[in-house]
Amino acid sequence: MNIMPATRASEHTLAHFLERNIEIKKETLLYCGYVVEIDGKIEGCFSIEQMEEGVYWLKQLYITKNHAARLPYLLEGILTLVKKKQAKVIYVHSHQPVIDILLEALQFHPQKGNVFAGEYPKTQGNWWSYNVS
Repeated sequence: MNIMPATRASEHTLAHFLERNIEIKKETLLYCGYVVEIDGKIEGCFSIEQMEEGVYWLKQLYITKNHAARLPYLLEGILTLVKKKQAKVIYVHSHQPVIDILLEALQFHPQKGNVFAGEYPKTQGNWWSYNVS
């Protein structure tokens, strides 16, 4: 599994990945995103947006169903990446109960209410944080 900035991925490979996964926002991915390459193919992606100094938001985390078992390793890789960025905290908005279980197992902490106002309805999903440093 290789994690690299989306801007470093081959245009053809990235275009093919985005054609198969139309819910991924290309602009966000190219602005602050990374792709996950497995066996020469892009099989996942995520974006890490800096909200303020030391505060990051993990967005559009995605991995194909065939490689879903690698999600815990991917999350650990993301945490290593944000440590290198000298992050203090990273936030995640989860829409799926299985992701909530995984985040809790990785010692993320549930948050009350919306962390970043206006991004999601208050009734949709759960916010989590992880203290990096």
